[in-house]
Parts: sequence; C-alpha cells; structure tokens
Amino acid sequence: MSDRIRVGIIGASPDRGWAARAHIPALRALPDFELTAVGTSRQESADAAARLFGAAHAFTDARRLAEHPDVDLVAITVKVPAHAELIEAALAAGKHVYSEWPLTRTTEEAESVIALGGDGHRVVGLQARFSPAIHKAKRLIAEGYVGQVVSATVYAARGKGAGGLIPEWAAYTLDRRSGAGLLEVAGGHTLDPLEHLLGEIAELSADLAIRNSHNAIAETGERITVTSPDHLLLNATLTSGTVISAHIHDAKLTDGRTRIEIAGTEGDLAIISAGPHGPGGIQMSELRLLGAQGAGGVWQDLTESDGQPISELPVESENVARLYRQLAEDIRTGTHTAPTFESGLHLHRLLDTIRRSAETGTRVRTR
Repeated sequence: MSDRIRVGIIGASPDRGWAARAHIPALRALPDFELTAVGTSRQESADAAARLFGAAHAFTDARRLAEHPDVDLVAITVKVPAHAELIEAALAAGKHVYSEWPLTRTTEEAESVIALGGDGHRVVGLQARFSPAIHKAKRLIAEGYVGQVVSATVYAARGKGAGGLIPEWAAYTLDRRSGAGLLEVAGGHTLDPLEHLLGEIAELSADLAIRNSHNAIAETGERITVTSPDHLLLNATLTSGTVISAHIHDAKLTDGRTRIEIAGTEGDLAIISAGPHGPGGIQMSELRLLGAQGAGGVWQDLTESDGQPISELPVESENVARLYRQLAEDIRTGTHTAPTFESGLHLHRLLDTIRRSAETGTRVRTR
C-alpha cells in the first residue's frame, strides 16, 4: 500500500448521488486519501465520473475495481439491496471496505458478510457519532455535566415524501423489501448516536405505522404504494435504567429536524439539528449542542468547531470526512475505533427487535 490510502468508490455517479455529495468532498479534504477508481453501472457514466472526479480508473465491474492493485479501500455508496454482493467482492479481493448504512438489506445478509472475515478494516457509514456536538456531549456526560442520566427524549422528522412527492431515485425506499426505509435509515442513523452517548437499549416497545400510504414520483407523477413504515414510536429502557422515548417520522411538511434531549440529576443537554439540511436527518445536518445546569438553568450554546479543513466542507460531507479520518488512523495503528461491520450488525438486530415488538404488540428484550 502507498503512503496514501487509495480509494475506489462503487456508485460514483457523475450526475448526482451520495458519493458526489459526501464521499468525494471528504476524500479531497483529507491528505491521507487519494481517489484512484470509480465504478458505475455504465461505462459512459464511469468514464465521465473518472474525468470529473480525477480518478485514474473507471469500471462497470465491481470485482475488477476491487481487485485493481491501485485500490486499497473500496467504498460502497449504491442502493442498499446491492450492498451484500459488493461487500463480498471487496472482501474477496482482500481490501479495506467502507459500506454505507444500512450495511445490508437484512440482518441475515449482515451476518453472512461478517462471516466472510478478512484481514482489512471493515467500517459502516454511521457517521453521526463523529459530529463535534455528539463528541462533546459524550465527553460532558462522562465528566458528570448532567450528573446521573435519567432519561432521553428523541424527536426526528425528515422532509422525505413531504407533500406526497418523492424523487424517482428514492422511490425504491418506499418498498419495505428494499431495507432502506424510515426505520432502517432515519431509525438507524438516529438510534446509533443515542446508544453511542448513553449505552445500549435493553428492552423496548415500539409501534410502526404508514400514515402516507401513497406517494407520486416527482418527475413523472406516477403514483406508488408505500409499504415501508413512515412513523416509528419507541419506548425503551437502556441497560443503565435510563428511560427513552422517541418519535421518528417522514413526510414532515415544515421544520423537519432532530432533537435529542438528555436529562440528568444535575443538568440537561440537547443536540439539535440546524440549517437547511435539518430535514435530511441527524447524520447529514449541522448539529448544535445546548446545555443547562441546576434547577431553572438556562440553555447555553456549547457547540465547538472541528477546525480546518473539515469545517469548510459541505455540511453533508463533514461527518463522512470525520469517519474517514478515524478510519485512516485505524489503518495506520491497527486499531478498530471507527464503527465496524459488527456495529452495523448490532444495529440491524436492534431494528429487528423493533419490528418484532411492533408486530406482536409486546415489550421485547433486545438480547
């Protein structure tokens, strides 16, 4: 491997997509990485992406990209149903792998790719935990800022599907079989930093609902039936005894946002999304950290900047860059501090528990 970690991105469309919005700006801002290869489904678009993003190699075959000697790390940024097959190809080539969340379409697929093993680093894109607001909140909780944590209240509302319209590229997420709906994406990205801050959920009761049963594709007007839940109501208890309530939902017409409020015996913390990307979810929003201490305490802004160069990136790319930065450190030192495939599997199993509770109408332990 060269001094720089050479990255091949599968799903690097030149026209739109998460790779162009988040991964490529992140990699350009970090001296540890070099984009050397891109892959799309058509040679024409792969060649265009290589020219646009400055990559030396363009592929339509994911296995050829993964096997190329100029690629050390394979980043997978395509639709969720394809993740398992592409992860398998990257692992078979002996490469480091960064797969976007959801790790795979199902828990069973996640278990299968983990069983493949491999010597490389295998990380999943749970980037919200790398926000400076989340990082500082975790430190303050450990230092006793709130005293003993007694409860947390979560509200997360996305604008996806607001007004009954959805872009064509995202329509597949409304089919529950895709594994890319509200529960998997918004639920996973919101619950992961919550557990990162406060510890694992021990038991829960949940409701899942479809409140917007039809959407129309924005570009064509085609009407489609929604089978993936667009509302999650969660009541949970952590292993510490802390009680949790959460409402996560899509199709918020106005003021889509996330707020995680943590109450303690000595004070409170609140992590809130801000700015134009607030309706997109906690993982791609600017986050602010507020704190208050003592009876009747007043909220104070405790947010700190991460500094250059990441703080000047587009907001959607900032936390992705921080995850890449941690991965580079892990590769250099042999540590595994970035969220691993096993972290993804844990989250898949938690979402399965939520589904089981909602289907049976019972309170369920997570283990």
